[in-house]
Amino acid sequence: QVRLVESGGGLVQAGGSLRLSCAVSGYPFSLHTMGWFRQAPGKEREFVAAISTAANTLYADSVKGRFTISRDDAKNTVYLQMNSLKPEDTAVYYCATDSRPLRPVTSRTYEYDHWGQGTQVTVSS
Repeated sequence: QVRLVESGGGLVQAGGSLRLSCAVSGYPFSLHTMGWFRQAPGKEREFVAAISTAANTLYADSVKGRFTISRDDAKNTVYLQMNSLKPEDTAVYYCATDSRPLRPVTSRTYEYDHWGQGTQVTVSS
């Protein structure tokens, strides 16, 4: 059974930092691109960042230069370091696995097939 468990969310002041983690089990983690997405109240889920098996990365323009995605294949874990947080970063953050092995980084939501339960990030002004 595939399981993705996010952690590290919380409440932080604007300008602060958080580090999200996503532990994956029951899945060939090292063979798949991993992504982070977020969904704010009343809005659609949107792409945040992705990292391929070759550690190539892709970021949404809104987080470029502030967020860093990384992965540890030995721990089956993907991370999202979030710095210089803004109130507009407030959302539930989800990690997800790309459905196809060894595909380059993609931002397309429909290409991800397994999702975690999400972790809330709230940035106060």
